[in-house]
Amino acid sequence: MRTKRRPGEVRDAIISVLAAWPKGASTSEIENAVKVTIGHAAPSSIRSYLRLNTPDLFKRNARGHYALRVRRSGAVKEATPIPYGEEATIGLDWPSFAFGKAKLYHADCFAWLQRQPPNSIHAVVTDPPYGLFEYTPEQQAKLRVGRGGVWRIPPSFDGAVRSPLPRFTVLSTQDLRTLDQFFHEWTRLLIPVLVPGANVVVASNPLLSFMVAGALARAGLERRGELVRLVMTMRGGDRPKAAHEEFSGVSVMPRSMWEPWLLFRKPIEGRVQDNLRKWKAGGFRRPSEDRPFGDVIPSSPTHKSERVLAPHPSLKPQDFLRVVIRGVLPLGEGVVVDPFAGAGSTLAAAEAVGYESVGVERDAYFFDLARKAVPKLVAHKNGLNYSLNL
Repeated sequence: MRTKRRPGEVRDAIISVLAAWPKGASTSEIENAVKVTIGHAAPSSIRSYLRLNTPDLFKRNARGHYALRVRRSGAVKEATPIPYGEEATIGLDWPSFAFGKAKLYHADCFAWLQRQPPNSIHAVVTDPPYGLFEYTPEQQAKLRVGRGGVWRIPPSFDGAVRSPLPRFTVLSTQDLRTLDQFFHEWTRLLIPVLVPGANVVVASNPLLSFMVAGALARAGLERRGELVRLVMTMRGGDRPKAAHEEFSGVSVMPRSMWEPWLLFRKPIEGRVQDNLRKWKAGGFRRPSEDRPFGDVIPSSPTHKSERVLAPHPSLKPQDFLRVVIRGVLPLGEGVVVDPFAGAGSTLAAAEAVGYESVGVERDAYFFDLARKAVPKLVAHKNGLNYSLNL
């Protein structure tokens, strides 16, 4: 069935994509990025829009390579994209929500990052989308009413209803290329707004962590290892499909008992102590004077009492997030940002430990969900083991 789109949706997606790439991109790169943004769009429609709006809106750098036209703004002479459509009036006035020291913006993080001042973010802790197509409005609408969608749902073997999980095991080669491009461009926009030494902690999974790590490193962040969340998940351990009796002693993949959180940082200026004095970043906050911050954190699946407060398919538990959040600001000072805020669990964890935080969420449904969930998650105590993990 053909997807019904709002007027100008493909246009806005193309412009949003090129706004994130000041030097422009090839038509194939634009097509892939538009797919990430709004789901499937006919390549012929994208190419036609580019051709018909050149040179008024786009400039053609070379055959099959386009960029947004730019103008010079005053004496500063900085290149800025020309206005377009209704979204040109957004500027810095995105819809937002504040609770305590936490602030959440309803915006696309690519556009939001472009408008942040240099050296303004002290740490990033985020769980980004991996099955990107799953998070398109069409697929989310199906998921929310329980009618289809491309999410993989683990089989029910005891009558319980299983939470949907992204389809990591069936991503195509093109899906993987799109993810690589997504993370590379995201990191390229992120680096200028990070302070030197800022920690960047990105949730991943054993199947895709290598690819995400490569994209972040190529863009200019320093690899600093991984945080290991020790948690039993529903992934892996199954016998061969349609041959489980014949090969009853075989597991196709190991049962997943851990979750990698990639650890990177922006290169420091000079020595660590110099960077700490100037930028308040460059290390991790110790749980106590006699105990260093460790890279293995015991955890558990997100408790049902938290999922009721924030029903997001990728919700992470507060007891784990509070340990990570507390550790990423070595002096307990600065701003923690989650560019893929979802239900606001990272903001809630930061608020619980007393840190200033900022989140960005592009999905209106999740933005509204986070507005209600953050105060409840901050106050939530049942099932948490925060003091033990510290």
